[in-house]
Amino acid sequence: MEKLIPDYKRIYNDIIIKEFPNKRDSCMRLLQKENLSVMDIIELNEKIFGLPDKETFAANQRHRSYTKTDILKILDYQKKNQLNNSQLAIHFKLSRNTVSKWKRHFVV
Repeated sequence: MEKLIPDYKRIYNDIIIKEFPNKRDSCMRLLQKENLSVMDIIELNEKIFGLPDKETFAANQRHRSYTKTDILKILDYQKKNQLNNSQLAIHFKLSRNTVSKWKRHFVV
């Protein structure tokens, strides 16, 4: 059974064209990628809509999901920048417990 994944390129492209045509130039680098990672989508969202308020951020944080490749990129970022779990969690706005669970699961 194949997973259905939203076409984020098309969604964000439509949003930019209809609502924010002035932000098209700043987002084109991300929209030209062949595959968008979770981090790319979060970056696009922040560029288009700005930083969310606390309530919106808390609601959105509950619905985030990461693919294996995204998790491995985040853990690789931790290694490359020599961050501990707390620093990585703060940087990517995650829970320390989530980071340690990923490290146990993916044996980094």
